[in-house]
Amino acid sequence: MMKKLFLTLLTLICVTPVNAEKIVGLPALSIPANNPQSTDKIALGKKLFNDVRFSSNGTVSCASCHQTNKAFSDGVPKAIGINGLIGQRNSPTLVNAAFLSSLFHDGRRQSLEEQALDPLTNPVEHGLENHLSVLDVIRQDPSYLKGFLSTFGITVEKIDMNHVVKAIASYERTLISGNSRFDYYFLKGKRPVLTISEARGLRTFRRKANCANCHEISWDHALFTDNRFYNIGVGFDTLRLVLPEFLKTANQDASQAIAQLKTPQKAALGRFIVSRQLKDIGAYKTPTLRNIALTAPYMHDGSMATLEEVVEYYNKGGEKNEFLNPAIFPLHLSEQEKEDLVAFMKTLTSPNIHSVKN
Repeated sequence: MMKKLFLTLLTLICVTPVNAEKIVGLPALSIPANNPQSTDKIALGKKLFNDVRFSSNGTVSCASCHQTNKAFSDGVPKAIGINGLIGQRNSPTLVNAAFLSSLFHDGRRQSLEEQALDPLTNPVEHGLENHLSVLDVIRQDPSYLKGFLSTFGITVEKIDMNHVVKAIASYERTLISGNSRFDYYFLKGKRPVLTISEARGLRTFRRKANCANCHEISWDHALFTDNRFYNIGVGFDTLRLVLPEFLKTANQDASQAIAQLKTPQKAALGRFIVSRQLKDIGAYKTPTLRNIALTAPYMHDGSMATLEEVVEYYNKGGEKNEFLNPAIFPLHLSEQEKEDLVAFMKTLTSPNIHSVKN
């Protein structure tokens, strides 16, 4: 098993160019009309994505938290930024982010272009005071000037952050992943592809365990996310002591209530920070399960180290709180069912991450 996983990791190191229509398990890829893909733009975006100069101390790039050999996650509980500073949330995979309707665990950005701006000026992540620092690096690098000229047809004085994030987003849209053993079994009808345990795990996933309620599987594709937000109880203890007073203030002035909290407490509010709706307190976006065996640790706060731990958490019905989603309840799974469920999730690992040709 370890040898097989190691070989899988090695294949993930190489991003393989293929045609999108050949990838089993994914829906049609929608490209924004104002940011069409091109070979030059993708190459430029990849260079920007990997450049550590876009950080206050020259040590952090986008790739620092989204590493190729970890399915574009980073393998640590919470993101590590400049000077070893630790953030509040786990770094989500960027694989198949092109299919998401919102970005970040709380869904605060609606596109890859919008998302690309935030980490650069986050004081814990890249730590830049403003985006001018990014443009300064670009304007002093002849290879970048050549890249922006060939990609956008603009010279140095016309380069702005809109061009930068369009290039980064174009590269990120090539990071898509299908063709897993699950895909060939479920969508192509190749029954011998899964073991008996894995096939049982799929049935448990779709039925008794209720996983597919949020980690959706459609008849012709499977993103394993419904792009919605749920309070499943993870990390809610951070809010318990302050919640009564917070709710009193939030009913009158949500911004004031948030301002009175400490940073970890603000992070624990989840989707509420964006929506300002009380029902969204402690709610986070359903993550994709594709390549889940490669993206540990799990949950928005990286608090669970293994898939077995995740299954146990759901089996007990999460952590009770007044905002817990009704879809979270004790599952009463047998030990065999839990083993089968983990075995199935490991079939969602793709043989490689694909870079889509144009």
